[in-house]
Amino acid sequence: MQWYMPYLHYQQLPRSGGSGSNTRRGGGTVPGRTASKASKRKNQNIGYKLGHRRALFEKRKRLSDYALIFGMFGIVVMVIETELSWGVYNKSSMYSLALKCLISLSTVILLGLIIAYHAREIQLFVIDNGADDWRIAMTMERVLLITLELLVAAVHPVPGDFRFQWQARLAFSYVPSQAEADLDMVLSVPMFLRLYLIARVMLLHSKLFTDASSRSIGALNKVHFNTRFVMKTLMTICPGTVLLVFSISLWIIAAWTVRVCERYHDAHDITSNFLGAMWLISITFLSIGYGDMVPHTYCGKGVCLLTGIMGAGCTALVVAVVARKLELTKAEKHVHNFMMDTQLTKRIKNAAANVLRETWLIYKHTKLMKKIDHSRVRKHQRKFLQAIHQLRSVKMEQRKLSDQANTLVDLSKVGKCTQTQTFDTAQGTWVSHWSPTSIADYAATEL
Repeated sequence: MQWYMPYLHYQQLPRSGGSGSNTRRGGGTVPGRTASKASKRKNQNIGYKLGHRRALFEKRKRLSDYALIFGMFGIVVMVIETELSWGVYNKSSMYSLALKCLISLSTVILLGLIIAYHAREIQLFVIDNGADDWRIAMTMERVLLITLELLVAAVHPVPGDFRFQWQARLAFSYVPSQAEADLDMVLSVPMFLRLYLIARVMLLHSKLFTDASSRSIGALNKVHFNTRFVMKTLMTICPGTVLLVFSISLWIIAAWTVRVCERYHDAHDITSNFLGAMWLISITFLSIGYGDMVPHTYCGKGVCLLTGIMGAGCTALVVAVVARKLELTKAEKHVHNFMMDTQLTKRIKNAAANVLRETWLIYKHTKLMKKIDHSRVRKHQRKFLQAIHQLRSVKMEQRKLSDQANTLVDLSKVGKCTQTQTFDTAQGTWVSHWSPTSIADYAATEL
């Protein structure tokens, strides 16, 4: 407020610099207008950054969608070209050259989209961290990941007819087999690695990732919204659908890959047949292994090995999902415990009534009868002991049921009571060292 009073006095003086001047007579800048302009400029910068950040989010999402479209397009054309070149035409045909050129064109577009996607990510990093230079975001880890992604996306069958000698050993006869294979087979199978783009699209289109409130809650709880978190969420919401889609997709892709790997050395058309390859993958996925079909090449053996590992993991997930579905909910557990407690209470009452009845009958046949019938007395004594044993067993069952009915809420209540008792004990120990005057003052304060 010390500078504000001279400023009021200055407003009453005539201005020497015209109506648009923001300076004093001595040449100094007016503090109020300078501060307002600075805050206005700052608000404009924040608003521009938020708007620019939102636009970058949308551009990054569209680039990821386009990358997935072109990646899947290349895979579909590759499968069509591979199947047609095996039975319809050869690799030196113009049709094969046209399809391979189409695959190469889609791959070039895919590489450009991936570079543009990472450029948007770097811009978002610069805006979020307030950096001045984009090269700050280019860490060694980011550079290696971008390079690896470009290498994975760049693998595709090149136009032309290239062959190599492929040697293998047949499974049952152990006879060496040599065949002239196409180089496109080696370059076509790795194209399925482009399917990682599906996880990226799922992340960018997830409501947890796009919702600002969800991201804020996640940031407060130190939860990173990445692909792993989205997959965990899907496994919690719809585990059956996720496992079904993953298993069927893996089944079809692995069967086609085994067919491509085995068709150069499978003279009897067993594993190179698509239905036979699907049967081989299914018995490998389920860890059955009848032994009627086995792969001949190392390529087929590697695919079957990965299929067996994936099958073991999916089996474990299916068991976990089924166990969770069969487990009672919290409300169902309360209802079940209530019903069991009611039945056990009735059984306790019946057992107690049997004890009292046999006690009365023993007393009657030993004290009230003129002639004691020892066989009848022993019979009622035997029933009396059985009734006592039954009463004890039912009480034990009721005790076990009460132990199982202790939920986490009850345990937290017990913990709170223990903390309260500990605090009261500590406070009593602390008060015991006070003088009488201090105790009186404390009591007056509490009252």
